[in-house]
Amino acid sequence: MSRNRWKVSVGLALLCALIAASVSSVWGASPSSVSTSTMEIWLSADEPVAYVEGKKFELDTPGVLKDGNSRFVPIKFLGEQMGIDVKYNEKTNRVEIGTPRAKIEVDSANKAVYINGVYLVFDTVARLFNDKLMVKESWLFDFFGAKYTFNADQKRLEITYVKKPPSRVDEKGNSRPVARFTFGKPAYKIGEPIQYIDLSYDPDAEGLEYEWTGKEEAFFTPGTHVVKLKVKDGQGLVSDTYTRSIEITKDVMYDSPMDFKLHTYPLQSLIKTNWTEVYAYFNDLPAFDKNVKEDRSRKLLVSDSPETFEDKGILYADQVNGKARLYADHLNGMKEKVQFVIMATNPGTKPVTIKTTNKGEVYPSIYANLIGHEASVEFLLGDKHDDELVVPPGQSRVYVQMPDFLPGQGVNVIYDVETDGLVEFAFMAMDASIETPISTYPLLYKQLPRDQHIRGTFPVTEKRWDIDASSFTTTQRLIFGDDDYDAWQKGYDPTTKLEVTDDGNYGVVYKIHSDKPRKMAILLQARGGPFKGPFKINGEFVLAPPSGVITAFETVQILARTTGNEPSLDIEFTPPAGSAFPMNLIFYPLD
Repeated sequence: MSRNRWKVSVGLALLCALIAASVSSVWGASPSSVSTSTMEIWLSADEPVAYVEGKKFELDTPGVLKDGNSRFVPIKFLGEQMGIDVKYNEKTNRVEIGTPRAKIEVDSANKAVYINGVYLVFDTVARLFNDKLMVKESWLFDFFGAKYTFNADQKRLEITYVKKPPSRVDEKGNSRPVARFTFGKPAYKIGEPIQYIDLSYDPDAEGLEYEWTGKEEAFFTPGTHVVKLKVKDGQGLVSDTYTRSIEITKDVMYDSPMDFKLHTYPLQSLIKTNWTEVYAYFNDLPAFDKNVKEDRSRKLLVSDSPETFEDKGILYADQVNGKARLYADHLNGMKEKVQFVIMATNPGTKPVTIKTTNKGEVYPSIYANLIGHEASVEFLLGDKHDDELVVPPGQSRVYVQMPDFLPGQGVNVIYDVETDGLVEFAFMAMDASIETPISTYPLLYKQLPRDQHIRGTFPVTEKRWDIDASSFTTTQRLIFGDDDYDAWQKGYDPTTKLEVTDDGNYGVVYKIHSDKPRKMAILLQARGGPFKGPFKINGEFVLAPPSGVITAFETVQILARTTGNEPSLDIEFTPPAGSAFPMNLIFYPLD
C-alpha cells in the first residue's frame, strides 16, 4: 500500500471512530472506546461500596475484607471495571481469571488455586464472602499491574490503573472489525422512517457483513427501543456487539406497518401480506362505480383450446372481413418440434390485402407466465406497424410463421389486422416444412374435446371504464375477470356452432380513466392464482412484478402513486396469457 493510500485509510477509520464517539453519549449508545486512560477505583473497608471515577457502586461484599493482617478485594467487580476476564468454567468447576501476567484458576470447592499451573492453598490467597470470591490485595500489583495504597483516614483502598486497550489483532495480524452506527436524530414519531447511519469500519478494509438485532424501518409503539449490530470481516473476524437506543414519541406519522409501507416503499415494491393483513386492508373492498364503453368495431378470434395439442392440424379457424384481433395461446404436447402458423386463405375472386396495425409476439418458451407477459408488453407498446400481405383469390398465404416450436414449449401471439375483403384465418400446428397443403391437415377442433380453455370469436376487443377517483375516502378497487363486476364476454365458435365465453376476457384491452385523481397508491393483488403482466399508467410502463410472479393473496405490488395534482389518471391493461383471474387493482388513499 502506498503512503498516501495508508494515510487516507487511517484517516477514514479515525473519522468513523470520532463521529461515533461524539454522538454515543447523546443518543444512547453502548460505551465503546478505542483508547483507555488512567482510572481511579476506591474500595470502602467498612461498607459494601465502591467508587469508580467518582461514580458510586453498591456491592454484595465489603469493598475490602480484612482478615488478620491480610486484605481481600472482590475479583468479579474489579474484573468488570478493569477489563480483566473473570468467568466460571462449568467443565472444570473453576473460576478462570485471565490477567495480563498469569493465568489463574480458583477451585473453591477443593480449596485450591493454580497460578500458571502451580498449586497454592486457597486460604493463603483467597476468601469466600457469601459465596463471592475475594482475592488478596497484592494481586492488584502482582497480576493486574495496578498501583494501590490503603488510606487509613478514609478507610478505603485506593487503586490507580491504566486499563489495557483490548487487542483487536489475531495471531495472523488481522484486525477485528468495529461495529458502529447512529440514528439521523435522537427521537422519532410512531411510524416515522428511521434513518440509520452506518459508521462501522474494518481496519484491514476487507468489507463487512452485517447482523442487526432489533432494527426496524419504523417503530409503532412509543418508548425506548434497543438496536444492536455486529459486523464480520472477510477473514471471519467478528466485532463486539454495538448497542444503541432510540426514543419513539407518542406523536404519529403512520399508524401501522402497512400504512407506512404504502406511503414510503419505492414504486414496484412487493409487500408481503399475511391473512391478518389481507382481511384488515384488502378483503371485500367496495368497488368503484364505473361507466363502461365497449369497442365492437373489431372482433376477437381466440385460439386457446385445446391449449395443449398432441397432433398436427388446424386448431381454430374463422373468417374476417374488416377489423379483427387474432389471439392464440398454445402448448406443444408432442414429442417433436412443429411450426405454429396462422394461415390466411382468400375464398373470393379478387385479391385481398391484410394490413397489420399492432402485434405482440414472443419466442416459444417453457415458461407460461413469461410468454403471456412478453406478448402483452409488445402489444401494449403499440409500435407503429404497416406490414401488408396480399392474398391472391382462391389461394392461401402464411400470415405468421413462428420459430421452431419445441416439445413442452408454449407460444402466445396477438395481432390487430384489417382486411379489405373476406379472409379465413386458420391457427395451425404444422410440419417444419409448410409446403404441405392445408387440406391434408386434420381439423383438431373436431377431433379433440374442448378443455377448460377458450376457443371462439367474440365481439369486443376493448373496454373503457370511466371512474371517479377524485374524492373517495376509503380504499376502493377494480375487479378484473370475475364474471360479476367484470362479466366475461359471450361469443360463438363456428367450428362447433356453440356459444362460448371468454373466461377472463383474454385478448381484451382495458382502458381505465378518471379525471383529477386524488392522492393515492395504486396496488395490484392477485386472487385467482399467479400473475405476471404489464400495465401502462399515465403513459409509463409498469411491470407486475419486475421479475418472477405475484402469488395470490401473498403479496401486493405498489404499481403507482398519484400526488393529487394530475389532471387525469389513465391505466391500460390486457389480461396476460398464463396468469389467473380474478385480479384486483386497489386504490389506497394517502392522507
